[in-house]
Amino acid sequence: MTVRPNFMWIWAVLIMIIIGYSFYAGGDTQPLAGNWNTVRKMIRNGEVERITVIDGQTANVYLTEEAIEKYRNGGDEVLKRMPKEGEQLIFNIGSVELLDNDVKEAVAESGIEENPVSIEYKNESNPWGNIIVNLLPWVILIGIWFFIIRTMSRGGGGAGGNIMNVGKARAQVFDKDDAGKRITFKDVAGLEEAKVEIMEIVDFLRKADKYRELGAKIPKGALLVGPPGTGKTLLAKAVAGEANVPFLSISGSDFVEMFVGVGASRVRDLFEQAKQKAPCIVFIDEIDAIGRARGKNAGFSGNDERENTLNQLLTEMDGFQTNAGVIVLAATNRADILDKALMRAGRFDRQIQVGLPDAKEREEIFDVHLRNLKLDPQLDRGFLAKQTPGFSGADIANVCNEAALIAARHDKKQIAKEDFMAAIDRIIGGLEKRNKLMSEAERRATAIHEAGHATVMWSLAECDPVLKVTIVPRGNSLGATWSVPDEERVHVTNATLEEQLAGMLGGRIAEEVNYGTLGAGALSDLERATKMTYAMVAYYGMSKKIGPISYYDSAGTRDTFTKPFSEQTAHEIDQEVRRIMAEAYERAKRIIEEKNGQINAMADLLLEKETIYAEDIEPILGPSAQSAKQAEKTDGKAARGNDTPAADPKPENEEETRKI
Repeated sequence: MTVRPNFMWIWAVLIMIIIGYSFYAGGDTQPLAGNWNTVRKMIRNGEVERITVIDGQTANVYLTEEAIEKYRNGGDEVLKRMPKEGEQLIFNIGSVELLDNDVKEAVAESGIEENPVSIEYKNESNPWGNIIVNLLPWVILIGIWFFIIRTMSRGGGGAGGNIMNVGKARAQVFDKDDAGKRITFKDVAGLEEAKVEIMEIVDFLRKADKYRELGAKIPKGALLVGPPGTGKTLLAKAVAGEANVPFLSISGSDFVEMFVGVGASRVRDLFEQAKQKAPCIVFIDEIDAIGRARGKNAGFSGNDERENTLNQLLTEMDGFQTNAGVIVLAATNRADILDKALMRAGRFDRQIQVGLPDAKEREEIFDVHLRNLKLDPQLDRGFLAKQTPGFSGADIANVCNEAALIAARHDKKQIAKEDFMAAIDRIIGGLEKRNKLMSEAERRATAIHEAGHATVMWSLAECDPVLKVTIVPRGNSLGATWSVPDEERVHVTNATLEEQLAGMLGGRIAEEVNYGTLGAGALSDLERATKMTYAMVAYYGMSKKIGPISYYDSAGTRDTFTKPFSEQTAHEIDQEVRRIMAEAYERAKRIIEEKNGQINAMADLLLEKETIYAEDIEPILGPSAQSAKQAEKTDGKAARGNDTPAADPKPENEEETRKI
């Protein structure tokens, strides 16, 4: 092996030699630092030969040969180091005139007639040195300024890392020739309706001539609207991959900058880049960052920077100049706050709803995220899809990752069904807290509470079937009753909501019947029940007293400081809410008083096992009301039409998988 010599050792040795020479070899050549009193004494003794004044500031003193020998061989340790050649002493003077007078007085005081001390004046200053010394601070300041500017330009100066590029759009470009990063509809599970609707844009980019022959124009843009995590960004990338055209991606927040005019400049630059690559797709993620409705924010004037950016975007999308071949896709989960001018036809011609996946689509999404995992061969993906109603694609990806982490934590070689169930519990309920300090009385009260929920829900056909009951603390809850619907509901009636209200109140009533007290643990149950009841009365029009009136504001344009109804109507709404809650309370109480023995038996089983499932509950409570209802449907005794429209709007997004 060849060893490369380290030249740093050579430099270190040279530096040590120079330092040693300056200390030892050069010690007898340097003049001694003196003062006027010492020099005056030497002049009186006739030992000074001449004095040389340099630049009117420093005086170099030259002694006679006899004086040099005298001091070098004398007893003073300092004067022993006096050099033989050159100047022997050096000191600073105040002024030339003062030095001249002092020397004459010292010569006169010596009384030696032959004591001529001559004074010479020399100017050895370097004009370039003075210039450098004067300019050095400015050079340092300019260097620091350039360093700061370069640092700022790297962080926020736009493309190229230059402060002059601060107005450039920082869009990520996915070129059509880059096959490694290409995403197609095969990589997007679910979203079948959205794919069909957006496929026309892809077909236009592929076969533009077919549409132009009929006089059709390419859509200017499409807005993807849906909850977070449903795959809006992934769908936009798939459109670019299917169309095989360049894809420019940028976030709405990238247009927001502290400098005035930067946002509008970046919009212009973005569309200039798009025109050069046309036909292409421009994707603006989270467009609500710059697309909020104008004139509704009292904290900003009409000349707000964000509004200027929006105005420029409106102009570029459908202004005086046309952008041929540039399609704008945008994604948001706040379509209700976007400006109306942005939403009109000609800019965003289509709004594509990207909603939460159903059971079939969730199964397809599980297939995508389980590709690279080592799974138990017996794992049923359909079962996982049924256990995750209301989950988005991002939630399902999180479930798969959490299940893999749990399996690895227990040193398993494969990921099994129980790992996925634990992951679902972890995501919905929070982290397990088995070490939480609870007395036996508190644990039994929790068991009674959860058994009350389970009993009421087990006894009412419109409640979702109970999956399991646990008294293991998770997150902020001491226990939970999990329920999963047999079939995902698209239409909800007042009878269904009233029975679900009774199920929510079952835990509080069970504690009241068994202990005669009211616990604070029912806070979340009461909160959810109250919100649902107000929605029934004020939004869904399910109260005969209030009538078929909805005060729901789907557009979000209503003033939040005023109510859309009178004080009398507000009083009537409160009365109806109390009536519905009281009826649900009485219904749940009748069930609990009738089956209190089974509730205590279930509580005993919970204290023993901590977690029980539907197969453990059935021997105690018998067949559930849901199973009886399902049997009636199977036998054809209770046929139900499927042409009833879905409930819309639904202001309270009530999860189908509920934790009570």
